[in-house]
Amino acid sequence: MSDRFTVLVTGGAGYIGSHAVLALKGAGWSVAVIDNLTTGFRWAVPDDVAFFEGDIEDSALVARIVDEHNIGAIMHFAGSIIVPESVENPLKYYHNNSAKSRSLIESAVTGGVKHFIFSSTAATYGIPEESPVRETTPQLPINPYGMSKLMTEYMLRDVAAVHDFNFCALRYFNVAGADPQARTGQSTAGATHLIKVAVEAALGKRDSVAVFGTDYDTPDGTGVRDYIHVSDLADAHVLALSALIAEPSQNHLLNCGYGRGFSVLEVLDAVDRVTKLKVNRKLEGRRAGDPDSLISDNEA
Repeated sequence: MSDRFTVLVTGGAGYIGSHAVLALKGAGWSVAVIDNLTTGFRWAVPDDVAFFEGDIEDSALVARIVDEHNIGAIMHFAGSIIVPESVENPLKYYHNNSAKSRSLIESAVTGGVKHFIFSSTAATYGIPEESPVRETTPQLPINPYGMSKLMTEYMLRDVAAVHDFNFCALRYFNVAGADPQARTGQSTAGATHLIKVAVEAALGKRDSVAVFGTDYDTPDGTGVRDYIHVSDLADAHVLALSALIAEPSQNHLLNCGYGRGFSVLEVLDAVDRVTKLKVNRKLEGRRAGDPDSLISDNEA
């Protein structure tokens, strides 16, 4: 497949993006990466992958990459992802996730890129009306993070309607884990992913894990989430690319989750069992913008 075109991965030095790079390479694709290294790491990108340190908002740089590397598809991971921060600093999220995506989409259309895979989120559903959550469940975000991602979905839909361009928006539930071969992983110092934080606490790298909210409408009162392994998610992106190529007139909106939820306390108990250590819990109030439960219907 690599002789057909190259796939540009934005945020390819970050957590999910670096796993997608490995999955693409494993499937035989030629890959290029653009990342401003705000949260990513240069070491996370293999040496044989073309790497550009820069911002997706730099349309001249993106145009040069598209032209010089025969870019035929973009996988877009670059952005900001911390829900509470989005509530405190919404303009950062509308800039990083919406305005910059708009610039990237324009660069893609101008450069003749035909396929676009977008890193969206289950946060676009807000507090869903049903569980598990289907792709047709109304999207009513309750925080700027979810809204900023939904705005990009809308942009992609509208652009695809009038250009020779198709897209897939993958709505992630909670991503966890790391590459089984230990080639990359979640290395950002300020990462808030629960399993990573819990393991660090078990190993003594943190004093405790904050449990935000114990009065949710869930069996044990803590938030319930659907966790998907990052390598499975990366494989989903490769499959999405194949689907876009096979049906150039079709767009796809798909959930990425396993269809089973686990509470915060269940995750912490599991870390205790696996490590044979004890994760100290610090019970705190709810965070702004967190729903009770998010579980995926993945039958689409």
